[in-house]
Parts: sequence; structure tokens; C-alpha cells
Amino acid sequence: MSELRNRMIRTMNLRNLSQTTQGTYLLAVRGIAKHYRKSPDSLSQDMVEDYILWLKEQGRASSTCTVAKAALNFLYREVIADSGISLDFSIKRKPIRLPVVFRPEEVWKIINAATTRRNRVLLMTIYSAGLRVSEAIKLKPEHIDSKGMLIKVVAGKGGYERYTLLSERLLKELREYYKASRPREWLFPSRSQPGMPINRETATSVYRHAKKRSGIKKQGGIHTLRHSFATHLLENGYDIRTVQELLGHQDVKTTMIYTHVLNCGLGVCPSNSCIAFR
Repeated sequence: MSELRNRMIRTMNLRNLSQTTQGTYLLAVRGIAKHYRKSPDSLSQDMVEDYILWLKEQGRASSTCTVAKAALNFLYREVIADSGISLDFSIKRKPIRLPVVFRPEEVWKIINAATTRRNRVLLMTIYSAGLRVSEAIKLKPEHIDSKGMLIKVVAGKGGYERYTLLSERLLKELREYYKASRPREWLFPSRSQPGMPINRETATSVYRHAKKRSGIKKQGGIHTLRHSFATHLLENGYDIRTVQELLGHQDVKTTMIYTHVLNCGLGVCPSNSCIAFR
């Protein structure tokens, strides 16, 4: 399947799909090839549909089935244009769950439990600026605008650039970190791969280790820091449109989920208590 894989990668690059999306799509196509032990370009419409049904019967999450469908649609519509295969059905989405949100003191415990200055500043930056992990690890020193008190996000989802908050406290931490570590190209460089930023797995591991050391038992991965940022902004009086822009959401409906968290009384954030706003 190497030739077909190369064609798919070329097409995805031409369509400007992100590296994350490309990797996800390739895994999904590899999945159907492994399932049938055949190249995907030799499959029929019924076989492709049966594969999606098999995923559902195996109890795979609706998001997994949706991604598989999207990847296969891309393959058969964009790469193998004459295949005649098209997946036009919809997949029932799982019920929307409210995101887990940490209280400010819980965020602090996790950040302060990091074992190195770099790791501590990394977690603080993700929370204080409301960044996705993929955005935080791609930050460079020049993205920190101390005069405008802004952080430029150049690796946003979908390739969009935006600006987000730079708090006084985070700026102070970043300056101390910079003086001690002198990062060059990347703000959070990899220790094992010179010239590269830390990867997503390393950042996630940093968070998990800090959370475990903090003693916080509440469930929630590293993305919970971003959820907490958004909820704390709303609790501190920021309007929903501003939060949408800071998070880089294309649709305000995505941001609205945090208003439901507030309405359920899950957020407890005394005024001006959050490190994101000072």
C-alpha cells in the first residue's frame, strides 16, 4: 500500500491538512487495510460500509467511527477519485459531556508540583494562556509580546493564527525561565532531540506526573487546564465572544459549553483569584 499511502500524503499536503489530521487519517486507512488484508483501492462500497458497521459493533467510540468515515471519504473522493465509493450516512454522536474544570487552587497545586522550572512554566503557560498542547510546544521566544501583554499563537488548529493573554505573573515566570535556560529557537526545547521542541507525549507526561504529585484526584487530562482557563475567564466577567477569540474556536457554539459548566455551578473562582488574569 506504499504507493497509495504516498499518493494520500501528497493529496493531504496539497489540501493543507494539518500533520495531526494526516496522521489520524493514515491510521484509519491502515485500519481498514489490516482488517481486510487488502489494499483499500481493491475494496467495494459494501466492504467499506461493513467496516464502519464492524467498528460500531466492536463498541468503538462514535468519534472513532466518525474519524474513520472522514478518512475513508477523503481517500475515496480525493485520492482514488474514480472509486465510486462515498459514505454519505451520518454517525450518531455520543451525548455531549461537560468538561472537567479545576478550581484555581487545584491548578496551582498541579503547576507547583512540576519537578523542573521548564515543566512548571510549560503547564503555567498552557493554563494562563488557554493553549492547546500542540500550540504550547510550538511557542518561540519571539511569540511573547511583553509590551502588548499578548502571546502570538502561530500553530493554532486549522493553521489559524491568533493572540491570547499574557498575564503579569506568567511574564515574570517566563523572564526568570529565559534567564536561567536561555532557550533559542523553541521556548520549550526538547532535551533528547536538539533543535526540536518537546513533543506532545512529553508535555502530557509532564502534566500527568505533576498531577499525581499534587494529590489532585479529580479526573482530567492536560486539556483540562485549557477548560479551566475558559471557565475562569467567564467567571471573571469576560464575554463569550472574547473567550471564543482567545481559545481560537471557529464556532461560538464550541465555547458555549463553558457557560453550561457555570450554570451547573461547577466553577468556583473568586474574583481576581486566577493566575490567568494577574
